[in-house]
Amino acid sequence: MRVLLTGAAGFLGSHCLRHLLVNTDWDVVCPVSFTHKGLPERITTQVDQDEWWDRVTVVKCDLSSRINDTTAARFGDIDYIVNYAAESHVDRSITDPATFIRNNVDVAINLLEFARLAKPKAFLQISTDEVYGPAPEGYAHKEWDAVIPSNPYSASKAAQEAIAISYWRTYEVPVIITNCMNLIGEMQDPEKFIPMVIAKVQRGDEVTIHASADGKVGSRFYLHARNMADAVMFLLQRGEVSMYTEGADRPDKWHIVGEREVDNLEMAQMIAKFLDRDLVYKLVDFHSSRPGHDLRYALDGRKLADAGWTMPVPLEESLRTLIEWTQAHPMWANRVAS
Repeated sequence: MRVLLTGAAGFLGSHCLRHLLVNTDWDVVCPVSFTHKGLPERITTQVDQDEWWDRVTVVKCDLSSRINDTTAARFGDIDYIVNYAAESHVDRSITDPATFIRNNVDVAINLLEFARLAKPKAFLQISTDEVYGPAPEGYAHKEWDAVIPSNPYSASKAAQEAIAISYWRTYEVPVIITNCMNLIGEMQDPEKFIPMVIAKVQRGDEVTIHASADGKVGSRFYLHARNMADAVMFLLQRGEVSMYTEGADRPDKWHIVGEREVDNLEMAQMIAKFLDRDLVYKLVDFHSSRPGHDLRYALDGRKLADAGWTMPVPLEESLRTLIEWTQAHPMWANRVAS
């Protein structure tokens, strides 16, 4: 099998790259530009066995532009496309929404146009819980709930989903959509919540925790990037893709969910405990400090569980391993692509 894995130089895609190399004999093609959020060091860190390089092809190209014939020839014959590539930082999407949205939409269109010609067995579009907007207390969004994005980032991911669905129906591209929750893992950008909290707790700095005006703390179902990659591999290996021509009225959609809900203060406290440091924090009203931010996200993951997927590594073990790795690799604390 040969997989076109976008975003392989990004945080999530690099973990998927390693997971596929460890757990399959598949060849992986990695289209990269290194002009968005990708770092070449993520690929070289994950591909740390010489023999793996025989299975990895890195192709320099910008997926926000049309994939030309020369680039497509370098990709070769593709069995699966997994699209992790997207700008993902909410604050940047609020600061420069037009550029941000345009990039994510262009990436989706160009990959789907390539898929029309490549005719893969599956086109797996990575999406987010945020397309649904905030989840009311006690409720977890189910597949195909109403899409009501709160900010330009989540709107751009909803647009990617909608475009993929249209190609599934109009052009018979074998689309699978996954929605996942907040991801953690090694080599994550330091601007994200978990690495930011680790760095601040290590320095003894104050940690900002978003809450409602009445003090209700935001919560997430945190998931390690390798656990997510395992779910992606599981869905590809199922070998079943619903197609419009076979009578389905919508493509396959799956929620990839962490094991339990954790509020952000509890997460910060867990990090401080693993670091054996005191947590200094303050609660800040989430909407006044960050417009378009949602206090609570939640997805229902029963469909994927009923299909047979189980999470390989528990949350606390994932977090402990992540913190130990971060302490052993301090150079990543400030490593972020321009």
